[in-house]
Amino acid sequence: MNIAVVHEWLVTYAGSERVCEQMLLRYPQADLFSLVDFLPDELRFFIQHRSVTTSFLQRLPAARRHFRAYLPLMPLAVEQFDLSRYDLVLSSSHAVAKGVLTRPDQLHLSYVHTPIRYAWDMQQQYLQGSGLSRGVRAIAAQTILHYLRLWDLATANRVDHFMANSQFVARRIWKTYRRRATVIYPPVAVDRFRPAAQRDEFYLTVARFVPYKRVDLIVQAFTQLGLPLVVIGDGAERSHLQAIAGANVTFLGHQPETVLVDHLQRCKAFVYAAEEDFGITLVEAQAAGAPVITYGRGGATETVIPGKTGLFFPEQQVNSLIEVIQQMELGRYDFSVDDLRHNAERFSPDRFQQELSRLIDRQWASFCRGDAIQ
Repeated sequence: MNIAVVHEWLVTYAGSERVCEQMLLRYPQADLFSLVDFLPDELRFFIQHRSVTTSFLQRLPAARRHFRAYLPLMPLAVEQFDLSRYDLVLSSSHAVAKGVLTRPDQLHLSYVHTPIRYAWDMQQQYLQGSGLSRGVRAIAAQTILHYLRLWDLATANRVDHFMANSQFVARRIWKTYRRRATVIYPPVAVDRFRPAAQRDEFYLTVARFVPYKRVDLIVQAFTQLGLPLVVIGDGAERSHLQAIAGANVTFLGHQPETVLVDHLQRCKAFVYAAEEDFGITLVEAQAAGAPVITYGRGGATETVIPGKTGLFFPEQQVNSLIEVIQQMELGRYDFSVDDLRHNAERFSPDRFQQELSRLIDRQWASFCRGDAIQ
């Protein structure tokens, strides 16, 4: 079998890249396609230092720093990939990768991290957070997103079978494309954590400082409570967050993996306020022995067991979060490190490989028999 793996862009090593990594480990003979490839040398390990076929976006002005500004050209760019010699195409998609062109005698399986959130259910948050809620630039942005939605919907028919990273995303795929999806939870490197039963007294949050992550909610809650909070991350909202934070809140900025792992293994609890499609960091926290306090919607409801591995707050409001933190402080819950670790191990890379392989083998056998694809 000639196999192609299609990824959106290669610039970092995060959740979608870990899925791409596992696809390449499963099929080391596969060729890799990406709209752009700006991976630094120290991160090229996860693609096994292989060569990457990129699109014309790679050569456009300022693409290295501002490739996302070329969003209107991405549908055209992904359609330029010549995949005609491949039998199986695997796409890892959260924007346009699923839109590659394939023939009827090629099998295209797409692992969808989410339909394009800033074009669908998060359009208003995206426009407001980018300062595009009014004026001529806002009209231009809304027009682009309108046509992106039309393209995204039309290209759903180019996929033979969808995979989703959570039941939450599978429901979004159905809502958006009216297509069923098989849920295969993404791989989480749980083995790199060594959880300790004895925990320090500080709480921890890790996130990019962008509006939808709601780090401001966490900072305000802990400032009111006066409890120690460590914040790891960086982004455009950093100055605002520091301005509203009390002396009990410590900002560490962006930190290397070793520092992140160390803090997850020592914190009293991990706090998170965003509605995530899956939420890899929530699973990492549990693997490190840290109970999770998180917003009770989205992928978190599939990875956190309330009362056993964490607690949910029902509303993205400061008072709602404060009430749950106070319950934690009163000692009403006894979280076992063994329970936390056991729950996290449900999302290991080995499990991902097994489920991915079974699905691909099943779909390929059905495709070769000429059965109708579901």
